[in-house]
Amino acid sequence: MADSIIEEDMTIQGNVVSKKGSIEVKGNVVGDVTADALTVQSTGSIDGALSAKTIAIEGRHKGSLKCDDLTFAASSHVQADVTAQTMTTESGAKVVGKINITGGP
Repeated sequence: MADSIIEEDMTIQGNVVSKKGSIEVKGNVVGDVTADALTVQSTGSIDGALSAKTIAIEGRHKGSLKCDDLTFAASSHVQADVTAQTMTTESGAKVVGKINITGGP
């Protein structure tokens, strides 16, 4: 499994795919992101659809989000339609949108 990092000084315009790896976003992505695991760091921002088994958001996201296991940190700012099996939200997280938690596979 490969790990990919989008650093703070990077902006990617277009879709990002890592079929069997994880992606860590410290910079900006304007486009859809698909990975096995995805982390949006506090300095990171994604404007697009997210799809992964596990997603952790500390930064900003606008779009849609689909995963099995989802975590919103206190520093997260999310405006998205969310579909997940499980979700953990820290106190202070800002989430706006439709949320659908299925509770299982």
